[in-house]
Amino acid sequence: MKHKFLSIRNKRFANKKRAISSTGKILIIIENLPVPFDRRVWQEATSLKNEDYEVSVICPKGKGHEKKFEIIDDIYIYRHSLPVEARLAPAYFFEYLLALFWEFILSFKVLATRGFDVIHACNPPDLIVLIGLFYKIFFRKKFVFDHHDLFPEMWLSKGGKKNFIYKLLLLLENLTFRTSDISLATNNSYKEIALSRGRKMEKDVFIVRSSPNIESFKRFIPEKPNSTLKKGKKYMVGYVGVMAVQDGVDYLLRAADYIVNKKRRNDILFVLIGKGPEWKNLLNYAQELQLNNNVEFVGWKYGKELVDLLYACDIGVCPEQPDNEYNNNSTMNKILE
Repeated sequence: MKHKFLSIRNKRFANKKRAISSTGKILIIIENLPVPFDRRVWQEATSLKNEDYEVSVICPKGKGHEKKFEIIDDIYIYRHSLPVEARLAPAYFFEYLLALFWEFILSFKVLATRGFDVIHACNPPDLIVLIGLFYKIFFRKKFVFDHHDLFPEMWLSKGGKKNFIYKLLLLLENLTFRTSDISLATNNSYKEIALSRGRKMEKDVFIVRSSPNIESFKRFIPEKPNSTLKKGKKYMVGYVGVMAVQDGVDYLLRAADYIVNKKRRNDILFVLIGKGPEWKNLLNYAQELQLNNNVEFVGWKYGKELVDLLYACDIGVCPEQPDNEYNNNSTMNKILE
């Protein structure tokens, strides 16, 4: 039975999308990752293209995705520069304002060249609603909210307090829901938040789940695991994904410290695939815990290199900690992969 995790083709959703878009031109805006690196957004973009929509994307630049403009699979991609990924509140403020500026500039460029009927906004942050609101008021464009992250809860998971900033984030989230013609949720928990906190009508909220592209993995699967990747260890534990505060990789390192140094298990290799704002801190922390012989940070891997590593793992881990509302309600891509 063919699965349909990313249900862009869901008939009710497709009919609603066509109802709000007369000529089928979609502008997707995402701030936190480049395209096509962001797999969910890229699957959405290609799914829409396969349904005969014309798709443009505005996103930041990233490693391997530095071109200001390119066309991939007939999707028009406009990229802008961003400073180093923020870790502190003032830096976040600067990063988001700069991104908002470039998103406005590039949206005018898309409007003047390709045109668009619908803005499809992918959070975080929820500031993209200001662009959607502008075009809704002055150009009568439709606005779709693709709810990737609970931004207020994400703020708390990064050490933020329930202060003025938290209340501002709730206000922006509420404005985003009120402005959106339809809202996309990644799971049932996010749908419930759209219905309760966002006060959306159920007919305007659609669950669009993410999943890995199985076909893109199949051609790389080896006949048997490559045991040399274990570096002489009997077992390999794998983590793949972004390494930010809310991802709890420091908890994984503490677990490795207990297993290796307290329980004297030197037969396990922990392979950490990916990077993020906490990457350097985690490298230093692993050295501090004297885990150099048992923990390997390999950075981002793609294609055959990634599949070989995942296929060689005996266990995959997803250490989102501590226990909080953000982690408890979110479905992480690394789980599905």
